Amino acid sequence: MDFELIKPSIPQVTGRPSQDSVLTGREVDGRRHDSPGLVGDAASIHSNTPRSPMVPADAFNSPVAEPSESIDAHRQRELKWMSLFPSVPPSQARKIKKIKKLLQEGVPSSVRYLVWCHLTDSKARALPGVYAKLEKRPRVPAFSEIEKDALKCFPDQPQIHTSQGPLVSLLQAYLSMVPDIQYSPGLTSVSGHLLLLAPEEDAFWIFASIMDAHLRPYFSTNTNQVEVDASLFSKALEVNDPVLAKKLYVQLSITPASITRPWFSTLFVGTLPTEYLHRVWDIFLYDGMSYLFRIGLVVTNCVRHLLLRAHSEESALEYLIHPPLACLPSPTELLSLAPNVKLKDDDIRKQRIKMEQQLKRTTQVRPPNGVSIMQTASISLPKT
Repeated sequence: MDFELIKPSIPQVTGRPSQDSVLTGREVDGRRHDSPGLVGDAASIHSNTPRSPMVPADAFNSPVAEPSESIDAHRQRELKWMSLFPSVPPSQARKIKKIKKLLQEGVPSSVRYLVWCHLTDSKARALPGVYAKLEKRPRVPAFSEIEKDALKCFPDQPQIHTSQGPLVSLLQAYLSMVPDIQYSPGLTSVSGHLLLLAPEEDAFWIFASIMDAHLRPYFSTNTNQVEVDASLFSKALEVNDPVLAKKLYVQLSITPASITRPWFSTLFVGTLPTEYLHRVWDIFLYDGMSYLFRIGLVVTNCVRHLLLRAHSEESALEYLIHPPLACLPSPTELLSLAPNVKLKDDDIRKQRIKMEQQLKRTTQVRPPNGVSIMQTASISLPKT
């Protein structure tokens, strides 16, 4: 595989620049101005709210600007990754602690999609010519919805959202290949963000890899895994912050899946600004679904002071799914908080499998003759 280093440019950036935004021109995108969380006295509310047991009391003060770095430092981070690719097989990448450390230090945007290719081992599943053939198949039933959602999700990215653009083409190809997937806008959100960084066909195979490894249950008629993850997250919140858990699940009667499904099905697209989002994805593609639980707990803590003052399910969910930017620490600080929450990744992995199997046994489809029929994931590849 041949790679070309991309020299970063340094435009004038305002706001809260990070290592990547300074060198690539990407800024943190703002939250919606009509969000009820954008309150003028957020600081005073915070000061009068009981402290969270999750993190230090000063962890969520006013956002702190990320330090910028020199072009030389940026180049050194690029070179570390470029030297690593040929020396570490993609199938082994998620087992090497050095890679985890490099991910935590920050991945240059110029090589990020290559890192994602490596972590998902997407090249191993890429079949020459298949993507082009999938694109030419008859339009999937959700085609018109995809067109509308592409424009809605990425209104400022005309290079990807047109009806003939790569986003619509990618989802047309994927849904024709995996016909048992139930379309929802979350698919557009995730695949669109991949296309912001990766060439179309590379984005397709990364997307297919992420779906197979993590997300297909979230777009299935069978909601077992969705319910399992919601239950596990609610228990994790009870362990980390019983006061807040009682507020959300008992006093406001919020169902756990109402919180986790919008987060996990989109990998936090729409919840975290793009600059945060891509750094979260860096670690997620190494750690797996358990990392989303950690980020969810951190986000919950970011808006804890607002949640404890919330009077309705609707307002609480708005804070959780669209947290005000002022409530978020810097991207680096947010990532540094994730390892500190009380959560055992191995337990989450084991419990997800165990609970999903238990639910599967109770929801098997049984015909009159009593022989159980297990639903299996289907895939439809073009004939060569």
